[in-house]
Amino acid sequence: MMELFGIALTTLALFVSFGFMVGVLFGFFGMGGSFLVTPALLVMGYPARVAVGSGMAFVFGTAVIATLKHHDLGQVDYKLGGLMIVGTTAGIEVGSILVYRLEELGLASGVIGVTYVGLLGVIGLFVTRNALKSDGDSSGGGHHDAADGEIDPDDIPDIAKKIQSHRVPPMMTIAGGIQVSLWMILGVAFATGLLSGFLGVGGGFIRMPAMFYLIGVPVPVAVGTDLFEIVFSGGFGSFTYGLNGGVDLSIVAPLLAGSALGARIGSASTNIVDEGDIKVYFGLMLLGGSIAVAFQQAGDYLAIEAFNTVGFALILLSAFMVSGAVIYSTITTMRAQARTATPSAD
Repeated sequence: MMELFGIALTTLALFVSFGFMVGVLFGFFGMGGSFLVTPALLVMGYPARVAVGSGMAFVFGTAVIATLKHHDLGQVDYKLGGLMIVGTTAGIEVGSILVYRLEELGLASGVIGVTYVGLLGVIGLFVTRNALKSDGDSSGGGHHDAADGEIDPDDIPDIAKKIQSHRVPPMMTIAGGIQVSLWMILGVAFATGLLSGFLGVGGGFIRMPAMFYLIGVPVPVAVGTDLFEIVFSGGFGSFTYGLNGGVDLSIVAPLLAGSALGARIGSASTNIVDEGDIKVYFGLMLLGGSIAVAFQQAGDYLAIEAFNTVGFALILLSAFMVSGAVIYSTITTMRAQARTATPSAD
């Protein structure tokens, strides 16, 4: 079999195409790297240290590419991102302490697995239900606010409005001219960091909806700001694993080659696709992930290898379908915009 850089060409093509698909999801949702790449590498037979370390390095590289694109679109709130990094870091530390304590009691694997499945399912249902419910009330277009643009008060979720009504000083002005208490931002950041450290994931699937539903940040800006955070967490993690030989560049390079294009397409799509569609796709992907992880957890508990394979296949299938839906929606929206523009030329 032909090889390039010590990797079979078929495996190389698989990594590039997989990287492209994950890049689209990462750029569009601000998450998806550790959720997909690490399990895939484990199933392919790579050691856990290499799978986690290489996955982290890939997440870092893709986050940099996607963040630069969101920066070009004005969809990164750096002040909010910096505050979230502070709170998230503290939460991760506490979350890791809880994991160590549960390991001592021999309960870590089961508790974390059940929490992960439950959290993915609950957030997925919540986001999907709210997006579908509000779909009929929207005027049609997307709400692609830049970080320094004013947001329409009607676009802010009711939960976020309630939170913003508690004006505990000092107050901060963030994306869209929103005023929210510094303590609320740090509290949300700490809570999402706690869950991230406890579950051992990047936490994008927690932070992105938290920034929208709890703080009121417009979805495209929440995605861009979340990616900005991941640049720091992914960079630190990949550096740590790299020092211990846990980063395999022959894996990371082809994945990044695919994601370089995918991340830019996904990031640009947030400025084209309706914001309601973003939330629907995000919720459906989390629901698919919840079912997939449930199969994997059942496979580990019952020692049925077929369940693990089904779980992994479901993760890939949901990611493929959602990334495909993102690209399809982007193309159809651009065609519709082009059709409305042509009559004036005629």
